[in-house]
Amino acid sequence: MVPAKDFKRRMVVEIDGAPHMIEHIQVQTPSARGAATLYKIKARNLKTKSRVEKSYRGTDSLTESSFERRPVQFLYRDPEAFHFMDSASYNQFSITVEDLGDQASFMTENMDGVDSLVVDDEVIAIELPDTVDLAIIETAPGVRGNSATGRTKPAKLTTGISVQVPEHLDSGVVVRVDTRTGEYLGRAN
Repeated sequence: MVPAKDFKRRMVVEIDGAPHMIEHIQVQTPSARGAATLYKIKARNLKTKSRVEKSYRGTDSLTESSFERRPVQFLYRDPEAFHFMDSASYNQFSITVEDLGDQASFMTENMDGVDSLVVDDEVIAIELPDTVDLAIIETAPGVRGNSATGRTKPAKLTTGISVQVPEHLDSGVVVRVDTRTGEYLGRAN
């Protein structure tokens, strides 16, 4: 059992008897004494792909879903789906672009560190590493001397996603991006 105060994004929990992945958590701290902190979550049912919104008090808890995590390799993408291979059994499977949702924005061919979540020998979701390194392919020219300012500009990365990066970065620079929030974390080493 996981108490509501320990909920994290991408955690898989049982809600109404089905595995759900938590996508967003909003914490509401009460202003009155004695009132309970509320944890509002948005979660996606991993089997039906439907979304639910629920509220829990800090003392409420949910059961962490039982699933198997298997390492997989992302092979390639076609217009309808992303194709993967199980690293242990070499079985190939695909997941539609709609089912991957915003995770598709971070996927590059032959990507390492990807896991599949498996329930009853059925792949129900893909779990990405927390960070990925992507190259900037399109952005306004870098302005020398602006590395000290906190100003940012939009940059398009190799997968097509746009993130805000510091003003001094140019096209071709490889940056590290958080796959949970979509935020720029820094230059990749």
